[in-house]
Amino acid sequence: MNDNDIVVEAWNTVLFDKFLRFKHLIIAGLAGHSDEVLSRPLFSDGDRVLDIGCGFGDSTLKIAGIVGPAGQAVGVDCAENFVHEGKQAASAAGITNASFFTADVQVDDLRGPYDHAFARFGTMFFMLPGAAMRNIRMALKPGGALTQIVWRQREDNPWLHDAELRVREIVPVTSHEETDQLHCGPGPFSMSGPDMVSAMLKSTGYTGIRFERFDTDICIGRNLEDAVEFAMALGPAGEIIRLAESEGERLKPQVALALRETLSRYERKDGVWAPSSTWFVTARNPS
Repeated sequence: MNDNDIVVEAWNTVLFDKFLRFKHLIIAGLAGHSDEVLSRPLFSDGDRVLDIGCGFGDSTLKIAGIVGPAGQAVGVDCAENFVHEGKQAASAAGITNASFFTADVQVDDLRGPYDHAFARFGTMFFMLPGAAMRNIRMALKPGGALTQIVWRQREDNPWLHDAELRVREIVPVTSHEETDQLHCGPGPFSMSGPDMVSAMLKSTGYTGIRFERFDTDICIGRNLEDAVEFAMALGPAGEIIRLAESEGERLKPQVALALRETLSRYERKDGVWAPSSTWFVTARNPS
């Protein structure tokens, strides 16, 4: 099994199961950023839009509403289980101009052409990000646009970084190279550097590249216990615990106490809300 197969299987199995468990937080938390982007006049009535790394399909369905019955919102994900969730959500909502398919965005046919491509945290886990960006551009019409939302640096996302630092104090860290376990790929901060991302987009043929910072508090738990469980399951902290295997399991009670102390600073009456920060990255396929 090659590295890319490992990542795809991870998203279709262990990571899918965890995302499904915390679906209530995943959708609400991520929507804090995508709702801002999708409230802007990005798309026109009748546009055909590709939603990259569509996950549960909530962003795809929102795009379908924006482009109207004459338009199309097409969700793509490497994990068949997420695609199934998207199809079910569209069917349950009676949305007929949203469709979903399974593909590796790095190498597979993306069924273009599209007026726009959109990605909400769907581009940070590519093993070959340059290949993915080129493949996306080739699926765009001349003059078509790519808009992607990616996490900024760790220090501006304490909801992930604070938890990771506490876990690193307790659990021995195993890198992806030191294990044959399934893993998520490069990780949530792989696209946080604007210089690197800009250079990659230029090298793969994009023009008009822009970065806009956006900050908002996101809900990371309905209560403190929910937030601790969320941190222990997902993100860099959860990955450290999982890759440590039996030692990670043994240390979970100690980790839980540390995370409870750390995350309690973000507790409010309506849940646990922590600062988060992203880049809105836009670029165009030349006309």
